[in-house]
Amino acid sequence: MTQIDFENHIHKNLSFLTKSKFLIAISGGMDSVVLTHLCHNLKLNFALAHCNFNLRGAESDADEDFVLEIAEDLDLEVFVESFDTETYASKNNLSIQMAARELRYNWFHELADQLNFDYILTAHHADDNLETFFINIMRGTGLDGLTGIPETNGKLVRPLLPFSHTALQLFANNEKIVWRNDSSNASTKYLRNKLRHDVIPILKEMNPQFLQNFQKTQTHIQESVEIIDDALVRIQKKIVHTSNNVIQLDVKKLQQLSNPKVYLYQLLKGFQFTEWDDVYQLLYAQSGKFVLSKTHRLVKDRTTLILTELPTDEDENSFNLEEGETQIAFPIGQLLLENVTEIRETSATSIYVDKDLLKYPLSVRKWKKGDYFYPFGMAGKKKLSKFFKDEKLSLPEKEQTWLLCSNNQIVWVIGLRADNRFKVTNNTNQIQKISI
Repeated sequence: MTQIDFENHIHKNLSFLTKSKFLIAISGGMDSVVLTHLCHNLKLNFALAHCNFNLRGAESDADEDFVLEIAEDLDLEVFVESFDTETYASKNNLSIQMAARELRYNWFHELADQLNFDYILTAHHADDNLETFFINIMRGTGLDGLTGIPETNGKLVRPLLPFSHTALQLFANNEKIVWRNDSSNASTKYLRNKLRHDVIPILKEMNPQFLQNFQKTQTHIQESVEIIDDALVRIQKKIVHTSNNVIQLDVKKLQQLSNPKVYLYQLLKGFQFTEWDDVYQLLYAQSGKFVLSKTHRLVKDRTTLILTELPTDEDENSFNLEEGETQIAFPIGQLLLENVTEIRETSATSIYVDKDLLKYPLSVRKWKKGDYFYPFGMAGKKKLSKFFKDEKLSLPEKEQTWLLCSNNQIVWVIGLRADNRFKVTNNTNQIQKISI
């Protein structure tokens, strides 16, 4: 690789970098130091960002000093952050590697946002991509894991991906570039290092063109994924309906596809499900059955699969409205109270009540088992569970139902039905409109 090779790659594939201000994540190792020199030679507009993870004692501090020297020699702005990585890893139940990764990228993005850097460049190269490919295979992966490290991902850009470690090292030697070696990179206790030192060299020995052939194969995979994504968009328009953060999938149309399980995976892979056999079985399960991920729930409801976020702690709270207050915010909206002189048209988002019958503080809470009310227009009472069944509410809809209560009596099943006990009559002196 030469400076011209890098320049041609930038102008052909990443020309936006020539008009941008960006950060380069620099460790002091060969890859990031070479990237720094390549960008500096092109006179691009960038600064350096270095993380001291304090994991190797004096060696970590020496890396930091080395980066500061590079910045001074090249007349570059440099940012340095020191982390207590071991404490962070222990506190968050993470491996040291994952803790360092999380700390690193969180800081890079904060720095970019605060100081208006357009992009963050890392020095991942073709050999890193190959190692990631094998790691993903060993852990079990879908097509996305086979496409490798993306060259651009939001603000992250990896301009060295087409170039091999050997090519970068040759450039560094020819240009007499100095770098520091991280002693932890020699240890094979980490999976990536074991692949780097023990596995991949054997494959390259068996076939000197192994890395180049891998890059061609990965290009073919990426092109195939583009075709799949195009097909998925067409299927999604027919099967998926989204409203108010609730995603519904048409069960019958899914069942008619050539491979419903694969389509379900492609449609739902971003929601952290792991039990894909269970997800598939929902297509043929009875209503009410569901599968959980870390963040979402997929529930069968008659003719649809309904995807919703798992409730947060805030969703379980009760919210009080003191006398004299006219509005209260809660997770699904804002409740407004207004004194009026007459009843106008009612709707699902507003009711009219006898103000004198309200006992403060009013409360807004989720419904719970055993709740009952006197539905407006009916003489008797009804359990909410029976009311929901009659209204044909799905499980997520039931769970997102909130109640307005007065002295533990339901005033309004919000958005669904008012309670008969608080209705406006000929004896009403003050009318209050309540809306969401």
